[in-house]
Amino acid sequence: MVSSQLLRAKKNLDVAIIEPSEVHHYQPAWTLVGAGLMEKEETKRPEVKQIPKKAKWIKKSVEKIDPDRMEVILTNGDKVEYEYLVVAAGIQMNLDRIEGLKETMGENGVCSNYIDPEYTWQVLKNLKSGRALFTQPAGPIKCPGAPQKIMYLAADHFNRNGSDVQVGFVTPGTVIFGTEPFKSELERYLEKYDISQRYGYQLVKVDGEKKEAHYVRLPLPNDRIDYVHNDDDNKAGGSGYIKGDEKETFDEKNQPIGELPKGARFVFKFDMLHLAPPQSAPGWFQNTKLANSDGPNKGWMGVNKHTLQSNYYENVFGVGDITDLPTARTGAAIRKQAPVIVENLLKVMQGYDATEEYDGYSSCPLVVAHNRMLLAEFKYDNIRASDPLLSKFLNTGKATYSMWLMKRYGLPFLYWNAMMKGRKF
Repeated sequence: MVSSQLLRAKKNLDVAIIEPSEVHHYQPAWTLVGAGLMEKEETKRPEVKQIPKKAKWIKKSVEKIDPDRMEVILTNGDKVEYEYLVVAAGIQMNLDRIEGLKETMGENGVCSNYIDPEYTWQVLKNLKSGRALFTQPAGPIKCPGAPQKIMYLAADHFNRNGSDVQVGFVTPGTVIFGTEPFKSELERYLEKYDISQRYGYQLVKVDGEKKEAHYVRLPLPNDRIDYVHNDDDNKAGGSGYIKGDEKETFDEKNQPIGELPKGARFVFKFDMLHLAPPQSAPGWFQNTKLANSDGPNKGWMGVNKHTLQSNYYENVFGVGDITDLPTARTGAAIRKQAPVIVENLLKVMQGYDATEEYDGYSSCPLVVAHNRMLLAEFKYDNIRASDPLLSKFLNTGKATYSMWLMKRYGLPFLYWNAMMKGRKF
């Protein structure tokens, strides 16, 4: 996207893209693949078709960046010199950060649309009864709404097919969503599907053979709703709750069982477990001088949150999942970041300061049924920020059929034919 826009703005630039992949995936559609609403083959295109004609394609992997020497070192030892660099290194899946996950991923009903959406669909369509558990890790992940999307689609599938499956959502977070009116709309669907929610739980171990997910209780500022169930009898999930600042928990017969201590471990049985794996900046990148060396964003690329310029090197910019921007890592965010980088990069090339600003816009197309979607749009500080063009025609805060059509057909078309071609909209 960035290179295409750069070459549209200044055709004589010497642009190279370092990218080893033969196939380019439209990953936002993997949610639909996991729900049986789209074939994975439809999300693929040859990478060569995405490379701008005037850009040089270096089909290798990166091993290191040396910003002092202005060199990118490839895994085969070759060095690529640059005057200006845009880092779009993406994000890394870390299955080994949860005990047992690597060994059982893709087996025993343990699935992830981030890894293999086709296996997710296989598990989902074959589940007729029991418990489907949906979860996500602590820390940043790409498309943070994805663990919820497949949950709503699964619940919708179970309802339409008369399956006796109880659905639960377990998260280290404190709320289902941080911005209104999207939060209220999602809560409506949580109630519709009778989805039990457990807030303040971090997954630490998966035992695929026993079909057990082990969690640690996190400290929370206020326990809004929290279903607790530490079961040995494979029954589906607790009916007790905590409201407000109350500190008692209840068992399945609604009898108090004492205080809910932070750090306590809980085991939840499952028949299907869908999760987003723990994620981070790529390991090789974390060792570069472009990465933050300490603090809460250690390892991520440190950039100015408005100009997207590196905090450490003026001739380097960062885009997308690799950055430490305090907003959701989504394709929609990158769509807004790309033109900011292009404008600022061209200014820096001419000896001026980077002054174009990105406001943190991101959006998450939240599919809540096989024919309904809402589009959660927000900017920095979780402030709602509707796209001017979309808001003229659609109420993005309500789940509608027209929004579903945009997700299924409109967004993929725009991705392949506009965004990847460097067209701004």
